[in-house]
Amino acid sequence: MTQERPIRVLIAKPGLDGHDRGAKVVARALRDAGMEVIYTGIRQTPQMIAEAALQEDVQVVGLSILSGAHLELFPRVVEELKARGVDDVLLFAGGIIPQEDIPAVNKIGFTGVFGPGTDTNDIIAFVREHAPVRA
Repeated sequence: MTQERPIRVLIAKPGLDGHDRGAKVVARALRDAGMEVIYTGIRQTPQMIAEAALQEDVQVVGLSILSGAHLELFPRVVEELKARGVDDVLLFAGGIIPQEDIPAVNKIGFTGVFGPGTDTNDIIAFVREHAPVRA
């Protein structure tokens, strides 16, 4: 099913992690697939990410993390999104997330978790399949 307007995706790097090559690769792949992508850059607070998601009216929020702080930062991002009434977005995550943490990340609300080496076509297909449709 195609949408009238392109899917809008926010890609963000929460916390103090300064490595963003993977986030940029995913952002570029989604853009090249026809989506509107907003990349916030590195060292974003949960508040900054949620505010950008609200202001940019995105359907999808993808977080990239390598620092190991995902179980601390991801719930805070979700809280900040909800505080702004942004509760109808698809959440996905990428980076270094240990296999044993994936159930906890899913419980927080991240339905897609992609590790290093994931084919960007898999991420594109996931976003297309699960992004909420907006007029």
